[in-house]
Amino acid sequence: MPSDAVRTQPYLLLATTMVLWGVGFSSSKVIVDHLPHSVVATLRFGGGALALLVALRSSRPDGGRRASLRDWARAAGAGVLGVFVYNLLFFWGLSLAPAIDGSTIVPVMSPVLTTAFLLVTRRKKASAARVAGLATGAAGAVVFFVGSGGASDAGQARLAGDLLFLLSACCWAAFTLSGRRVLAGIDPLRATTYATLSGSVLLALSSAPAAAEVDWGSVPAHVWVNVVFVALGPTAVANVLYYRGVHAVGPASASIMMFLVPVIGTTCSAVFLGESFGTVQAAGAGVLLAGAVLAVTQGRLPARRRRPGAPRDGIPRTEAASAEPDL
Repeated sequence: MPSDAVRTQPYLLLATTMVLWGVGFSSSKVIVDHLPHSVVATLRFGGGALALLVALRSSRPDGGRRASLRDWARAAGAGVLGVFVYNLLFFWGLSLAPAIDGSTIVPVMSPVLTTAFLLVTRRKKASAARVAGLATGAAGAVVFFVGSGGASDAGQARLAGDLLFLLSACCWAAFTLSGRRVLAGIDPLRATTYATLSGSVLLALSSAPAAAEVDWGSVPAHVWVNVVFVALGPTAVANVLYYRGVHAVGPASASIMMFLVPVIGTTCSAVFLGESFGTVQAAGAGVLLAGAVLAVTQGRLPARRRRPGAPRDGIPRTEAASAEPDL
């Protein structure tokens, strides 16, 4: 294969991942409009866990070695936060607010929050560009949340949903920060599979009462199409593609690609769901995104990786979502 194609392929994998994640917001919204949010989370990540188990079985990472009890425990602990708690908050927010809000808040605030924590704990240097980016992002977030509220009940529900999206972004940032510890001595695909599986089990247990009340026979066919899509595409396939892309180009380069998600997500929400921002929200979203990009990149692109076998130091989606690194 020509050298240019070799260099380009990982970015095609990453771009495909971002498209799947971006489309996943509006697709999940379609499902949440017909089923309880906790049930939707279970369907998406339960199906994703099964697909990841198949991928793990077929790829046999780490030479097919058996995972230790410590590997299981670390990955399961990460799954409690990054799959179970994160998705309960995210899908609850999605039941109250438009998908267009979630596609902006979650992928943009996650790297901002991660970067802020790394600066506070002095794991990253507090450069002028990073501080300016965080300040700009914070200002944009305030404007965005002010714009999402309103005197009407619909406005208050949207604001509540957006705050739940913010909490889910906090969970994702914490999940990101745990990536290095979780991946100590374990392949990213294996860790992601274990984390997704453990989180899915908890989601299933928590959603059982709501699932028992669902009239499954009346669920429209297009909802099931979206269930299959979000379980396979944005959850399973995207994770597999992402961890391969990160391994090839490094987490820093992959983190830049993450900012494609809000662009794709807002476009899909507008086109397929007819959702939109108000003027104030749109201004806040623009300022927030600009601040996030500045905080993560410090105004410059990451250096190209020269070694193809560089260490993998985060869970696939965890790496891209962070400045450290996904998300």
